[in-house]
Amino acid sequence: MKKTNLFLVIMLVAANLVYCQTDTSRKVYQMNNSVDIPLTAIGVGWSAYAMTKVYNKPGSTPEQVLSLNKNNVNAFDRNWMYGYNATLDKESYYPFYLAFPLPIIFFLTGEDTRNDFWQLSYLYLETLGVTGLFGFSATYFVDKYRPYTYDPGTPMDKRTNGGAKSSFYAGHVEVISTTTFFMAEVYSDYYPDSKYKWMFWTGATAATAGMGYVRLEAGMHFMSDVLLGAGMGALSGILVPHFHKTKFAKNHSVGFAPFYQDNHNGLSMFCKF
Repeated sequence: MKKTNLFLVIMLVAANLVYCQTDTSRKVYQMNNSVDIPLTAIGVGWSAYAMTKVYNKPGSTPEQVLSLNKNNVNAFDRNWMYGYNATLDKESYYPFYLAFPLPIIFFLTGEDTRNDFWQLSYLYLETLGVTGLFGFSATYFVDKYRPYTYDPGTPMDKRTNGGAKSSFYAGHVEVISTTTFFMAEVYSDYYPDSKYKWMFWTGATAATAGMGYVRLEAGMHFMSDVLLGAGMGALSGILVPHFHKTKFAKNHSVGFAPFYQDNHNGLSMFCKF
């Protein structure tokens, strides 16, 4: 290759690199304040309000609890009914609370995500708001007795407590699903060529399934509640960042290709957006 051709190739590569690096479309996520701010405010605001009502539901009378009949439960859920397990119920709160700061820690571990820390943190808050909007609405508007209320071996004061009517749907499972699938989606968007993506998706699935199992065994939820919580959490965790993807994040590549024209040949660089 002639020196002049080599010089032109170097200049072409440099020009393309500058173009690719300065193009704003390289941002992975793009926020829309006119949509994101109201949506986050509604989600977080409603969650805060509904939470106070959900945790202060009026209790049931012993007569109401004793009138419950296991045979009236649908056949699918009837196979997943357990008495109250205080130990498992208590232990399920440790990963539940740990899940909230986990994405924040995750943002700080990578240079790219660390540079977008505040944007990602807001996106995460919006995701939690969407999760709470649906999750607390379900518990607020629907009184569904937990499986342990049907079990004679569960203490009566536990069965008549207002919290015994908050089975629909599994909030612990929903939160674990939201946070872990959110991290899996963000990691995949920031590092689409990483060979470790499968670890995030597998981890999210395992963590959600594990929490679902514990909440079932603790007598806190029916299987349908667990499945719905897992599904709704995963949808929030995946779709909220997905809908904020820029064109760069959805379809991008950088490559080199040789060119031949008349008696000239060289190397060109392209950025695909």
